[in-house]
Amino acid sequence: MPRKYYLEDRALDDAISRFEAALARAGGLRQPEAETVPLAEARERVTAAPVWAVRSSPHYHAAAMDGIAVRAADTVGATEAAPRRLALVHQAVWIDTGDPMPPDADAVVMAEHVQPIDEATVEIGAAVAPWQHVRPMGEDIVATELVIPEGHHLRPVDLGAIAAAGHATVQVRRRPRVAIIPTGTELVTIEAAAAQEARGEPVRAGEIVEFNSLILAGMVEEWGGQAMRLPPVPDRRELLRAAVEAALDLADIIVVNAGSSAGSEDYTAAVLGELGEVAVHGAAIRPGHPVILGVVAGKPALGLPGYPVSAALTAELFLRPLVYRLQGKEPPRRPELKAVISRKLLSPIGEDEFVRVTLGQVDGRLIATPLTRGAGVVMSLVRADGIARIPRFSEGLHAGAEVAVELVRDQAAIERTLVAIGSHDLALDLLGSHLRRLAPDTRLSSANVGSLGGLLALQRRDAHIAGTHLLDEETGEYNRPFVRRVLPNEDIVLVHLAYREQGFIVPPGNPLGLADLSDLMRPGVRLANRQRGSGTRVLLDYHLRRARLDPLAIVGYDREEFTHMAVAAAVLSGAASVGMGILAAARALGLDFVPLFSERYDLAIPRRHWESDLLAPLRRALADPAYKAAVEALGGYDARQMGEEL
Repeated sequence: MPRKYYLEDRALDDAISRFEAALARAGGLRQPEAETVPLAEARERVTAAPVWAVRSSPHYHAAAMDGIAVRAADTVGATEAAPRRLALVHQAVWIDTGDPMPPDADAVVMAEHVQPIDEATVEIGAAVAPWQHVRPMGEDIVATELVIPEGHHLRPVDLGAIAAAGHATVQVRRRPRVAIIPTGTELVTIEAAAAQEARGEPVRAGEIVEFNSLILAGMVEEWGGQAMRLPPVPDRRELLRAAVEAALDLADIIVVNAGSSAGSEDYTAAVLGELGEVAVHGAAIRPGHPVILGVVAGKPALGLPGYPVSAALTAELFLRPLVYRLQGKEPPRRPELKAVISRKLLSPIGEDEFVRVTLGQVDGRLIATPLTRGAGVVMSLVRADGIARIPRFSEGLHAGAEVAVELVRDQAAIERTLVAIGSHDLALDLLGSHLRRLAPDTRLSSANVGSLGGLLALQRRDAHIAGTHLLDEETGEYNRPFVRRVLPNEDIVLVHLAYREQGFIVPPGNPLGLADLSDLMRPGVRLANRQRGSGTRVLLDYHLRRARLDPLAIVGYDREEFTHMAVAAAVLSGAASVGMGILAAARALGLDFVPLFSERYDLAIPRRHWESDLLAPLRRALADPAYKAAVEALGGYDARQMGEEL
């Protein structure tokens, strides 16, 4: 059968409308059947039927106070000035809170108003009214009363009320089942990859460890659904069709992950179209453009893109509402805040773009720093505090523009976030973990834009901290001249972090025998460079000029990476034969290192922040011998002067 290639460009609202129309044509969403569960397992579930009381609460007249049970008529006239005596057994009975009232008693005198006279007599200093300090039968719940209606989201207090009304179980809607089918001949399960590496066999190039289903299943469980992770299906049309047909017998919603684009081995749209109706193939969103929305056998069937960020976003937009609706719930609205974007963002003109950002309060403003936007960058999911939506036809945002951000992290955590923008360093990554040990409610959010970019962020008041290692060619001094030029009117504290070695990151064994900068000019050598404005780039350019070497003659000089780890990864992959970076990055990926230069790495911090309570954990961390030792253990660091102020 010939393949049918098609990718639409439906606006988000239009895509949702078409999907809803297809569901309506199929008879609408089919609510899962009811099930009866023990109360201990019913929290967060939704009742499938009304709950009626089969027992009153309390189911007897009960004392509400410790004291004596009496007939109210026998206490009339009693006061502290004119106490009244009552005979025990005949007129008064000692009683504790919760005890059943004697048949002829209708009130309780509190113990503090009772004075024993002898074994047979007590004296009371206050009268009581009928039914005072008594919980009459049915005061809380009366048998046959409605306790909880159908469609109620059960909270812990609701479970207590149901138990008090005489039930040990409750009828609830079954959690919607979502079958997740990963596709791709290149996929390797997490378990298989771990076993393979345990045998000393690394995952081969071209093999992809399948973890999207783990992310999607966790999201479904968070939304109250029941996720079913099915085995990966190779890129064969008949196998995918069989997997979808089998899943229809198990689940309320079918999710096929990957194979949703229009490549030669992308069969998801074709299979769903054969088995049912494809309402949408392609939405004008980024990431997630090739999403598929369809209905098969009356059940929602979604094809989510294979890149993890795309898969997560399209699941949020299209799968999350279905999971909640099948429980009889409305998806909870996340808090939305206004923030200032910290750098310019260009956006495709015809698409709604969803950009994950980190957030922090700096000088009374909420600053949103965009994370790496690649659809395959799973760490952007980990680090994100919120999602900023850039509407269609807006072309992006200028630095300093206000943007609405939907929070994906607790707002209190954002208020205790230290915002670091500037040069990347592994010691800063380590600092984030160390801060959490010293102050669990404090986080460090880092954005890697290079040393100069960090100082400019301080100039715009977009950050608390800027990591910097800029060498001034005229004076040979690090950082201070640049701070004076970029921030002439700011009181900046330069806090020393460490001296570190910069040099060549090379493959194991240094097969090309690279030893100094002149070797970069040799045929067959390809460089992975750092971006303009980074301290490493400034350092390289400085020494190239001193050695009178033409950078334009270096193959790969224009290839720019934004972190030391990205440089090391380029060397490890073979995309470059050498990169400029730090020893710790080479060591992290099992590469060799040729030391060339030692440089100073400082933290530039406005004094108002450095002396604030917010940065108190940072001051403690920089003075902590354990952190210094951990930094030096990375390799290539000298942290003896860490924490010293310039």
